[in-house]
Amino acid sequence: MMGVDYYDVLNVNRNATDDDLKKAYRKLAMKWHPDKNPNDKKEAEAKFKQISEAYEVLSDPQKRQTYDQYGEEGLKDMPPPSSGGSPFGGGGKGYNPRNAEDIFTEFFGSSPFGFEPQSRGRSKRYSDGGGNMFGFNGSENTFRTYTESEAAMPKKPPPIESKLPCTLEELYSGSIRKMKISRTVVDANGHVMPETEVLTIEVKPGWKKGTKITFPDKGNEQLNQLPADLVFVIDEKEHIVYKRDGNDLVMSQQVTLKEALAGTGVNITTLDGRNLTLRVSEIISPGYELVVAKEGMPVAKEPGNKGDLRIKFDVTFPTRLTSEQKVALKRAFKG
Repeated sequence: MMGVDYYDVLNVNRNATDDDLKKAYRKLAMKWHPDKNPNDKKEAEAKFKQISEAYEVLSDPQKRQTYDQYGEEGLKDMPPPSSGGSPFGGGGKGYNPRNAEDIFTEFFGSSPFGFEPQSRGRSKRYSDGGGNMFGFNGSENTFRTYTESEAAMPKKPPPIESKLPCTLEELYSGSIRKMKISRTVVDANGHVMPETEVLTIEVKPGWKKGTKITFPDKGNEQLNQLPADLVFVIDEKEHIVYKRDGNDLVMSQQVTLKEALAGTGVNITTLDGRNLTLRVSEIISPGYELVVAKEGMPVAKEPGNKGDLRIKFDVTFPTRLTSEQKVALKRAFKG
């Protein structure tokens, strides 16, 4: 099929029912209405027009049948509704998309953005920088002042935040998490009903506590109200060996006085399951710290880079010594 795929535009499959089309149009038209996207008005207007055109075609049985068989070019060859004859190949150029605002207002009954668009002579609005909006009616060539309440768009509730506990292993190597959510949605007929959905979260290596993953409009829906965003906030589970300090990993290692003086080896299992054996030959004094470069956490914004592993040593002194041990120590430290 050549040209625009109206099914893709509405995010529905080719067997979509009338209710499916209404639900898809309701969601997308509210999202991309130009009045809701003042900072990206040009893009929003283009998408809003395309969404409206797709809904107009697919919600009309005759247009949909023609489109399914002949594509967008077939629609252009349809004769005007008042003419007779074959609906195909006539070159009548009878199909012209309706104004997107008219479709929007007809669907919702009235504008949910506080304005009543006119079919001919579209209303244009300007702000005076205060609480008023000024509207110019193209058909009547008159101005009128809109109050702030008239100009108000549907309110969007604050984001709904939920913690996403992750182990250090998950934050080291990354992981895929599946989260099942339950929420209320508004169906094509305006009824509020429950819905469940499974969201996929790709936890990236190196993400830190407090990292937020936002799913736009996945909160509860209510009539005449925009759905809230759903936000998951990364939380770190406590680890039995390691503590995280920025991009570094910190661990404690106890050694005896003998090991502190004569040298020792340290065996470590990394967060990705590797075994490291480190040899410490110098004298370990209380508070001694061994830094192992590039064995810390991945740096999220610098792929391939890692922090350091810092091993803090704690020397365990004996609580009692035999006479022989005392004599041996005196000889060892005899200066």
